[in-house]
Amino acid sequence: MTPEVFLPGQTVVRREIMRGEPWIAIPQVCVQDDGDLLVTYTPGGTPLAYPATGTFPVGEHPWKTAGSRKWRGHGRLELHWTGVEHSLFLFWDGPERAFQGWYFNLEDAPRRTPMGFDTLDHELDVWWAADAETYEFKDVVEFEETGPARYPGRMPQIRAEGARIAGLLDAGKIWWDKSWADWTPDSSWEPRDVPADWESVAFEAR
Repeated sequence: MTPEVFLPGQTVVRREIMRGEPWIAIPQVCVQDDGDLLVTYTPGGTPLAYPATGTFPVGEHPWKTAGSRKWRGHGRLELHWTGVEHSLFLFWDGPERAFQGWYFNLEDAPRRTPMGFDTLDHELDVWWAADAETYEFKDVVEFEETGPARYPGRMPQIRAEGARIAGLLDAGKIWWDKSWADWTPDSSWEPRDVPADWESVAFEAR
């Protein structure tokens, strides 16, 4: 049975499903979950898991081809809302753990599984650096190049979500708690392992 909510400190596996196949899995830590907002954290050193086999109609995950096997740096905080086609990533940098900014990651709305949730990164992003007056779109060219194969028939909707985010920001709307910028992880949270059966857990393909 899929859990209604995850408990703080529990392992939550973020899995991306590409064209009907598992593409990557990242074991994260639940920070909080009220059934609507799911907040997860990826500690530095977290292993990145890739499927052993598959047809890979658009190729294997680019992080795998680049040789990435672990998450680097201070870690990443993610805010996921039920039914919302983007999440919000927070990053920190340097020995003083300075907040870097807000990263609106366009992706499938989270689909919960017994071990975590499934999604798919949409390549297109909106980045608002902590020291910047406004935001900028990221990976626009990459999205236009890879989108027809990765998200057939969905590109207009993905562009519309990017425009919706930009419109909200232009209007001064804040739909997240900005105090997350000051958040620090529990010192006892170590990188988690991916369940051995992560590829075989049932999923809903889009």
